[in-house]
Amino acid sequence: MSPESKKLFNIIILGIAFMFMFTAFQTCGNVAQTVIRSLNSTDFHGSGYTSMAIIYGVFSASNLITPSVVAIVGPQLSMFASGLFYSMYIAVFIQPFPWAFYTASVFIGIAAAVLWTAQGNCLTVNSDEHTIGRNSGIFWALLQSSLFFGNLYIYFAWQGKTQISESDRRTVFIALTVISLVGTVLFFLIRKPDPETVLGEDESSDDQDLDVSEPAQNNMTKAIDAFKKSLKLCVTKEMLLLSITTAYTGLELTFFSGVYGTCIGAVNKFGTEEKSLIGLSGIFIGIGEILVHLCGRGVLLQ
Repeated sequence: MSPESKKLFNIIILGIAFMFMFTAFQTCGNVAQTVIRSLNSTDFHGSGYTSMAIIYGVFSASNLITPSVVAIVGPQLSMFASGLFYSMYIAVFIQPFPWAFYTASVFIGIAAAVLWTAQGNCLTVNSDEHTIGRNSGIFWALLQSSLFFGNLYIYFAWQGKTQISESDRRTVFIALTVISLVGTVLFFLIRKPDPETVLGEDESSDDQDLDVSEPAQNNMTKAIDAFKKSLKLCVTKEMLLLSITTAYTGLELTFFSGVYGTCIGAVNKFGTEEKSLIGLSGIFIGIGEILVHLCGRGVLLQ
């Protein structure tokens, strides 16, 4: 396999792995509050919104230290370990307890920061200035297709249901846990690309990729250097400007991934279709996301 083919293979595997993981996680997030409302009449008392606040709060705080973690552990193992925590969070819904639910929310917040840092590393080392647009488009299209597949399952599984029974809940979340674990294992299929200059580097650059081992540099030094680079990056003009659109993206993500579907599932006028319509709304969101990423990055035009 040629070096370029190997890199494209890695990008496709990366996208498929994320597709499986986020088919499980995004579907879980989309229906979490609806499921919890059906549980609050039992001994379980919790809130999907509180869980999401914990996840993304910890996610944000953890991003400063995760480059150091990825520098030491490596992107492949980092993504695998993070995938296990994603699967653990989803599995909590099979037999939920408040303490386990909120503890898993903290762990997945940390895991998410590690996962996305490692993903950025993997995408970068498998791209150059000519392929980064194509590769990003392929990855994000595969990732966002998770919204389509996961919600399609919910649409058919919950059709005609006005209440989510214990059997319904367990069936859905056992299936989602298995799907997440499949995506996690797929990270081991990613191959290390042949050593060469990658995007953002030149022959004389001191900014070596986090996945390249340097014999003269021990793990602690690598971790400290990665942390310093993160702090420097935070205060650059480009990042400060990007933070405005990033904040808006966060608000939008919160609405469509957690609030919108729950609102649909609570509209009694929809009758017996109210719960399955949560899945249908997610399907159309997924279709829109896929088309935007393909067209916006020019993948369909290449």
